Amino acid sequence: MKVRVIWIGKTRDPNLAKLAQDYSTRIGRFLPVDVAELKDPKIADDARRIPEEGKRILAALDKTDHVIALDAGGRMWSSKELAAFLAQRLRHGPRQLTFVIGGPAGLSSEVKTRADAVWSLSPLTFTHEMCRVLVLEQLYRALAILHGHPYSK
Repeated sequence: MKVRVIWIGKTRDPNLAKLAQDYSTRIGRFLPVDVAELKDPKIADDARRIPEEGKRILAALDKTDHVIALDAGGRMWSSKELAAFLAQRLRHGPRQLTFVIGGPAGLSSEVKTRADAVWSLSPLTFTHEMCRVLVLEQLYRALAILHGHPYSK
């Protein structure tokens, strides 16, 4: 199985970009990982921006991807629940596991409909750039739990 994380736009904050790269490298010790930064449509109006981002995200997905969309309205998982989810996917799913993070205005309804699961990191609001780091860190933590790595404690 391969893990893929898709998001809109480049991570402009160099500190967050460095952390995202660090966690991607750590995940790569356990599983192949790919981070895809899709081109930001640079549309100011959210009513037009969200559907355009949605088209770009949907075009980047493979039909066989198992998609987890990040959205405030999704289900919250503990780190152990995420680890159990990953373990189940590792055992029963050769499909690529793709996590999708939208732009600042969120995800289109079409992306959420395409998703196999919708995950909420927290009831708190984070910047979409910070969400990138949090998703990667939690994926690394979940894999560390599965492999008995001390990071998970």
